[in-house]
Amino acid sequence: MDELELDQPQRQYEVVARAIRYLRAQARQQPSLAELAQAVHLSETHLQRVFAAWAGISPKRFLQYLTKEYAREALRGAQDVLSVTQASGLSSASRLHDLMVSCEAMTPGEIKSGGAGVTLGWGQADTPFGTALAGWTPRGLCYLAFLDGDAARRRQELCAAWPAAQLDSDDRQAQRLLDQVFPDTPQPGRLHLLLRGTNFQLKVWEALLRLPPGQRASYTQVAAMAGAPKAQRAVGSALAANSIAYLIPCHRVIRESGDSGQYRWGSERKAAMLAWEAGQAPHA
Repeated sequence: MDELELDQPQRQYEVVARAIRYLRAQARQQPSLAELAQAVHLSETHLQRVFAAWAGISPKRFLQYLTKEYAREALRGAQDVLSVTQASGLSSASRLHDLMVSCEAMTPGEIKSGGAGVTLGWGQADTPFGTALAGWTPRGLCYLAFLDGDAARRRQELCAAWPAAQLDSDDRQAQRLLDQVFPDTPQPGRLHLLLRGTNFQLKVWEALLRLPPGQRASYTQVAAMAGAPKAQRAVGSALAANSIAYLIPCHRVIRESGDSGQYRWGSERKAAMLAWEAGQAPHA
């Protein structure tokens, strides 16, 4: 892989994803930068530059944020953070999330109509975590999925939710939207989400939006935030049903033990998001 290719966000993510897989497998050995660079077939200098451009932290610091000890510590401290964010709503001083997200649920009638009379825009675009497929209506973003060689299946998933809508393919608009989600220089603003789910799923997703970037919560804590303290299993189902990746931050939910657990869009991508957010936090 040459330097020109690594100027592209997708290529940067691919390198970081490979590095994360290696670091997770070798975490107990605490591999050196030289060992990591050799594993991803880059020079140490080049690897450092990609990490700095992508996450703003070194590979060594990145590894620290992937450790089980960090996850456990974050989980231990989450309760105070949750109580504060429950009172204040989604608002963070983090430079990662100057973007404010507002949500609106689809009505039963809108769901039943399948999008009749609605223009559904869709397109593919690059993000720091790989290529993504976005879907939107005039009322807001309704779909965001990361692609791993499954673009056709994801398009089918999007269209199945809006069978009666008029389709409008627009990769340029998709890139503009995702540039708002992942800006090079975050700017205060607002991005509207259009959510489709059961009442409980909506409560879970709204609870997740009250988690600041870089913070984790267990299934039990999310269930309590959604007003159903004993519904941990239902929380898991709500996470699996989320069709707006990253912005509805399912990646911030971890197991009671502190392990990061599985993720619909891949465990490496989840680890990348958690470490990236931790690196963007004020204490990084």
